[in-house]
Amino acid sequence: MPLDGLFLYGICRELNDKLKQGRIEKIYQPAREEIILAISKPGAKYRLVLNAGAENARVHLTGTPRPNPVSPPMFCMLLRKHLEGGRIIEFRQSGLDRVVDIRVDCRDELGQPLVKSLNCEIMGRHSNIILISRAGDVILDGIRRYSHSVSRHREVLPGRIYIPPPDQGKTDPFSLTEDHFRELVLSGKLDGSLAAAVQRSLDGFSIPTCKELVRIAGIDSEMLLEHCGEHEMRTLWQTLQKTMTNIREDGVRATLLCRPSGKPVDFFALETAHREQLQQIKGAANEIADSFFTYKLNRLELNKEKNQLLSVIKKHSRRISKKLQLQQKSVADAGEADRYRLSGELLTSYMHLVEKGMQEIELDNYYAPDGEKVTILLDPQRTGPENSQAYFKRYTKARNTREASLRMAALSEEELHYLEGVVSSIDMAQATDDLEEIRRELRGQGYLKEPVSIPRKSRLKEAQPRSTPLKFLSGDGFTVLVGKNNRQNDTLTFKIADEQDVWLHTCKIPGSHVIIRTEGREVPLSTLHQAAALAAHFSRATGSSNVPVDYTVRKHVKKPNGSRPGYVIYEKQKTLYVDPASDIKESGIRSQESE
Repeated sequence: MPLDGLFLYGICRELNDKLKQGRIEKIYQPAREEIILAISKPGAKYRLVLNAGAENARVHLTGTPRPNPVSPPMFCMLLRKHLEGGRIIEFRQSGLDRVVDIRVDCRDELGQPLVKSLNCEIMGRHSNIILISRAGDVILDGIRRYSHSVSRHREVLPGRIYIPPPDQGKTDPFSLTEDHFRELVLSGKLDGSLAAAVQRSLDGFSIPTCKELVRIAGIDSEMLLEHCGEHEMRTLWQTLQKTMTNIREDGVRATLLCRPSGKPVDFFALETAHREQLQQIKGAANEIADSFFTYKLNRLELNKEKNQLLSVIKKHSRRISKKLQLQQKSVADAGEADRYRLSGELLTSYMHLVEKGMQEIELDNYYAPDGEKVTILLDPQRTGPENSQAYFKRYTKARNTREASLRMAALSEEELHYLEGVVSSIDMAQATDDLEEIRRELRGQGYLKEPVSIPRKSRLKEAQPRSTPLKFLSGDGFTVLVGKNNRQNDTLTFKIADEQDVWLHTCKIPGSHVIIRTEGREVPLSTLHQAAALAAHFSRATGSSNVPVDYTVRKHVKKPNGSRPGYVIYEKQKTLYVDPASDIKESGIRSQESE
């Protein structure tokens, strides 16, 4: 959810406890709309992130280091000029507005004390970070500049007077009475939801927070206002009053909602109602915000890197597909080879009928059961034997062209099949280490160039990141391992797996190698079905049904010399047909930490 005013209240309260009188040691701008303040106090150092992005606007402490660009942007240089070395006076928030005013005690060019503000406005696509001189509230600059052509309310330009964002006309929930609460809520549209009526009335409350408040009160979060009776209004008011009292006295005790896999889903400035499929992690507002946004940004960075690799694969796939079309056309064009051979043989057999100067001749085809006639074109400048030899030469050339084109077309199809497997590996990647393994594989196959910024010897000595296979536990207690890319598939199949383990792979479909660790036990059919469902899920057929999956004993799997990563041949296999979506859901197979 977006960072609302209530959550920002908790963040500001914690920042005042930790960072008051802290010294701004360094300022850098790792992204176009993001500023990092390195702040020190005796015995402690902090990183404060300020972001004005449309989707990730926020203010909070972070434990994750961000890269410092070699060339700082102009706004970063301005902040360094005015704020570096200054001491933080306080973090101000007017009511529960989504604006944090960071007051800094600075010095001007003559060494005289001067208070400046770094205002962080957390307002979605209108978010901004504005540097202000409090001597006259003059704007020094903003990370986003705009004039009246963009906003009729104000201009954010150097030299203009700072005008706060327009007031929303909402009520401060800390000073609310029950009668006023009822009046505000019941003045909303009766055909609208109760949560929306609360959100329109209370300052600092977003729609997700209001829905959660209604849910905590034991009311359906989608209940319409016209269906809300005395009991619901009373219960909701008591829940709101209790929540605001706890926040005023103890600060925000934030909640992070996560899936069982650990993926953050949402965060709130209050304790949330129970959800069966989600875990609740409670903590300080800054910690919760940092956990949520760090995961989100890591996923964005991972997806960005995936898209970069996918664009490389797409470019090569287009090139190979065009080449394959030309090769298939050459095969089709060379299909006249048999006709050339027939013409040469018939001319040889009926040589006594061919005379120089003839342009064509009609001969009996003794290969045809009905003895049909065949018309053969001739070169009038050539004799019969010369025309016959010319057709044999054309036959030889066409035959050789067809055979070469067939070989090259087979190689092109194999290469396309390999690239489809790489796409599956990229889709499966869960961390940057997985993608780095794929990059090394693509460099080894010539699809990516070696980075030129690092000397070759240094690259060889550099520690290579190493990811591990996915690990699952079947319903019968068997360990099932799944390779995440081609190199890992080779390692899993030929170095990790024992000869008596069971090996699985989708039939003629790019995908992961899957190993069932037998440990001398006989594998039941239920475990085979679960492992086959995993093999189908981690393949290009993940969205299909009735997917064929081959399985055999690992000792029957071989890797031809010189073959591409992940390519194997196998024998004595059997085939199962599975539906990856439903079979995995119903199988009870459990994911574990990677080995």
